[in-house]
Amino acid sequence: MRRRVTEAAILSDHPQSPADVRQWTCPHAQHARHGCVPCYQASADADPALPLWDVAVWFTTVWPIPIRALQDVHRHGRRFTLDQPSTPLVYILSGQVRTALGAEAVAAMVGFLQQNRHIVEEFTVTEIRAVHS
Repeated sequence: MRRRVTEAAILSDHPQSPADVRQWTCPHAQHARHGCVPCYQASADADPALPLWDVAVWFTTVWPIPIRALQDVHRHGRRFTLDQPSTPLVYILSGQVRTALGAEAVAAMVGFLQQNRHIVEEFTVTEIRAVHS
């Protein structure tokens, strides 16, 4: 039986340890919580032999995301979903990404938000999770 690898972090204003920073740094030297557009772009044409990660990114915004923008993410074609739990101004972006590392998968997911600023202009990532399926 294959063991599922789960990598998760609850992020706060407190600094992370050097080991945690290394764990969550993508190959482009970006911390996953800040996202990486090159990781996002690379994941679009990823080798099917790379691991498939189920990724979830919780983030907060200053302003509500319009319902239409939430629906547009569903039509994106990369099996991403953007939902709002019952808490105001808290959102979860989830989906599947093929990358070598969990940090790279999360950086790609947050990179999607960076590249698509019309969905959300300002956001703060509060929790990240990547599960190798």
